[in-house]
Amino acid sequence: MLDALIILLFILAAAGVGFDAIELLPTGMLDQVSNQDALRWVFAGFAAIIGGASGLLVQTTYRRLEKKVREMPIEVILTRAVGLVLGLLIANLMLAPVFLLPMPFDFAFIKPLVAILGSVMFSFLGVTLADTHGRSFLRLISPHSVETMLVSEGTLKPASTKVLDTSSIIDGRIEELLNTGFIEGQLLVPQFVLQELQQLADGSNDMKRIRGRRGLDILNRMKTAYQERIVIHPADYDEIATVDAKLVRLTQEINGTLLTNDYNLSKVSTLQKVPVLNINDLAQAIRAIYLPGDTLELKILKGGKEPAQGVGYLDDGTMVVVEDGRDYMGGEVRVVVTSALQTSAGRMIFARPQASVPV
Repeated sequence: MLDALIILLFILAAAGVGFDAIELLPTGMLDQVSNQDALRWVFAGFAAIIGGASGLLVQTTYRRLEKKVREMPIEVILTRAVGLVLGLLIANLMLAPVFLLPMPFDFAFIKPLVAILGSVMFSFLGVTLADTHGRSFLRLISPHSVETMLVSEGTLKPASTKVLDTSSIIDGRIEELLNTGFIEGQLLVPQFVLQELQQLADGSNDMKRIRGRRGLDILNRMKTAYQERIVIHPADYDEIATVDAKLVRLTQEINGTLLTNDYNLSKVSTLQKVPVLNINDLAQAIRAIYLPGDTLELKILKGGKEPAQGVGYLDDGTMVVVEDGRDYMGGEVRVVVTSALQTSAGRMIFARPQASVPV
């Protein structure tokens, strides 16, 4: 209905303009016309056709704009509207002195021209700034933004803060996880963990000193690459003796998630209802799964418990027991997986050399 009304209004308006347009013709030309009423209707007809085409163009543009506005987030509409109003307001304030300047009559057209150009420029600037800094502006004027309201009603879940322990930093895999983007939220390093790394780096034991320096180097690289996400927290608990207990206590207080690769710390945290992300569990979960019948290239490193068995290892450390594989010890052989076994010590794969498997 609205589409038809827009086109009809354009047709009627154009026809009315065309009907009275002959008044703009020179008088001498009108005197040569024998039937001016017919000429009026001819002008009105041509103008109505042009008006119909213009109305169709306006209607199509209006529908496209309406669809785009419907798909646009409400915060974008709000910030762009505010940016547009502020841009127009600044344009009027800055251009007001121009209208007070005396100007010759021949150059009077400059004032409206400057007003139009200034309004367009500052409006575009306001909308551009709103697109760039709109979310920050919304959070500044109203903490109850759309995103905040969605979080409060449970539609969106905020990413919890991850508390890093000493073992996860020294391990180094957290850096790669951070680079790939699989770790969300802030990463918090307590001050007592930093002190423990420093004590290890300053220790007399060579192995511990190497581990401590490695952890500090990894932490420095992450802090440089992700300055806003890596936070050194000054919290400490003098009444608690062990670092593990302090980690559990801090994670409970901030409702965060403990990130570690320490098996015992994971179990203690789980018993105390503290969410835990164990890097070793993640590594175990993403290991390649081999099903019976799959083939793989394997280097036989040693003999197995049985006389004819050979043992090799995959790149992720998974042990592969190869029946009749002792003859291939020290070399590589293509094997066929026969079964897999998950034990408390990890996963084991049983296989046979492909040459010994009947087709």
